[in-house]
Amino acid sequence: MSVRRSITLAIATLTATGLLTACGSPDASTDVAAPKGKKDTGINISPDQDRLRGKKVDAIAALVPEDIRKRGTLKVGASADGSPPLGFFATDDKTRIGSEIDIATLLVDTLGLKPEFEQVSWENLFVGLDSSKFDAVLSNVTVTEERKEKYDFATYRLDNIAFEAKKGSGWKVSGPKDVAGRTVSVSSGTNQEKILVEWSEENVKAGRKPVDIKYFQKDTDYYLALQSGRIDLHLGPSPSAAYHVESAGQSEIVGQISGAGGGLQGKIAATTKKDSGLVKAYAAAIDHIIEDGSYGKVLERWGLTGEAVEKSEINPPGLPKTQS
Repeated sequence: MSVRRSITLAIATLTATGLLTACGSPDASTDVAAPKGKKDTGINISPDQDRLRGKKVDAIAALVPEDIRKRGTLKVGASADGSPPLGFFATDDKTRIGSEIDIATLLVDTLGLKPEFEQVSWENLFVGLDSSKFDAVLSNVTVTEERKEKYDFATYRLDNIAFEAKKGSGWKVSGPKDVAGRTVSVSSGTNQEKILVEWSEENVKAGRKPVDIKYFQKDTDYYLALQSGRIDLHLGPSPSAAYHVESAGQSEIVGQISGAGGGLQGKIAATTKKDSGLVKAYAAAIDHIIEDGSYGKVLERWGLTGEAVEKSEINPPGLPKTQS
């Protein structure tokens, strides 16, 4: 079953029971998750997104390297895995929608270019940057000290990750001891995997049981594992966990931490090959869409207002390297 179809079924169930507002022709501006204090939640996953568009700003466009300006396009990589509300397929199973697509589109518009999106597997996002196949990746990439050795970053969102459990679990997760001996799933190659591995190692050093780590790359796979009891928890991006909790109603968030681990707020960033000459243009474009309000509208639309940044930072402190 595709991610889109599983979400559609969940929404259909909620609508039938009166827990979700039915939308024959959904409003593209409807939030993914209703803000606190509002009773209704509407989710537009149709291809008719009426996406916000930006306008070219000459001074910012001038920061783009000449060869890319002449080409007239910006090649943007994104993860092919469905991860609502960040990036996933609409009800037609071909139109890519989500907050990352919306923000990338505004950024490219500001640079006076046309976006060329391509979806690949997570690990191939970085391969694409290395080979200059992509000029940018906007796909929930966290700034890390290791990644900063090869890539430049312009931040556009806070990075928080969440532990998701079956509804009614009664668990609370705030640190390593809370997951000792638990079966926890995670996607490989992510910063949340790095944090979970470190927590497991910390538990062993403290004489506690290690974490039994399971790996799932697709949301639908961990959903099924969570509901069947094969895993106790899943650790993933907070936006995706919040979307799943709100849309399906079968799980709950039992803990949330910074995507950079303890003591440092993680940051999500537009990513480019180091010294490509593009990072200043990206930061300036992000600052512009923050100032003109379009950035805030995108985050509000997808229920991500709590992860807004006030200004883009170039190569800020990132998730530390693992101490060997």
